[in-house]
Amino acid sequence: MGQTEKMMRDIAMEVQYTRRYIGKDALDSRVMEAMRKVPRHKFVPTDIRPFAYENGPLSIGFGQTISQPYIVALMTDMLSPSEQDSILEVGCGSGYQAAVLSQLVKQIYSIEIVSELGEQARQRLRQLGYHNVSIRIGDGYYGWQEHAPFDGIIVTAAAPFIPTALVDQLKPGGRLVIPVGLPYMHQELLLLKKDEQGEIKTTKVLDVAFVPLTGEHAKPSTES
Repeated sequence: MGQTEKMMRDIAMEVQYTRRYIGKDALDSRVMEAMRKVPRHKFVPTDIRPFAYENGPLSIGFGQTISQPYIVALMTDMLSPSEQDSILEVGCGSGYQAAVLSQLVKQIYSIEIVSELGEQARQRLRQLGYHNVSIRIGDGYYGWQEHAPFDGIIVTAAAPFIPTALVDQLKPGGRLVIPVGLPYMHQELLLLKKDEQGEIKTTKVLDVAFVPLTGEHAKPSTES
């Protein structure tokens, strides 16, 4: 069995382990095919490429990680992406999540606060032919107003709370996927849906462990 197929099997097994929490026995076949097609080893440092297809997170430098394949697949599935969607990603990292999504939607706008990672991801995605991803270096807390509203928003680092700006930039009928919780403590992967009237419903999907969202506005208040 090749590395990619082993990764796909591991994702499918993890879905079975967590089906009681995620509410399904299998992820969307389009999402799984996108996961199969993206060369994950191209998105990790060369010295850890032998581990690229293991079902776990890996360090990409600057205190950041590339999420485990199962979590990338699950969060992509939670967005219910459609071909004409415009998606905002907060936390581009190595560009892997954006590469997966790029095969499923029309356009991705991705924000990365670590300039070195953002520039590397921009060059990597361009070289690999993912041309429907636009990357901005900056703090994703405020979203990307110029391209709002978005059909979906995905946040790839844990926030202490759901940023209001991101909710505001979500279209009616849109979905926001975000891990919420304090750094290195209990975190929950949440799915926020905005209905056509603008009403919000938030559902907890799974307990998770993400690196924290950075930036001054993402930090929890220390005021008493």
